[in-house]
Amino acid sequence: MEVRALAADQPITPRKVRLLLDVIRGRPVAEALTLLAHMPQPSARIVLQVVKSAAANAENNFDLNPDGLVVKRAFAGDARKLSRFKARSRGRVAPRVKRFSHIEIVVEGDEGF
Repeated sequence: MEVRALAADQPITPRKVRLLLDVIRGRPVAEALTLLAHMPQPSARIVLQVVKSAAANAENNFDLNPDGLVVKRAFAGDARKLSRFKARSRGRVAPRVKRFSHIEIVVEGDEGF
């Protein structure tokens, strides 16, 4: 059975999040949590919370064993963008784009304890 957790509009670019998601995809949830807890990237804290949420959803809503869960799919999609402009020399402007991402984690496990 598949259970998912979604974190919408997170203030980190999808490109940076995908680097972390590639590391945890296909691993057991316990191992993924350990890896994310020791990664130096600030976005690892956000992904850690989403993985914990997916595991909690599986345990509480579907009575799945948290020890047998595996991260089946993990992906980050584009969300909204904040466009701003920064003043540059000689009266010019340069665009600054703040990108956000939607992070989705799907865990899979055996039914029942």
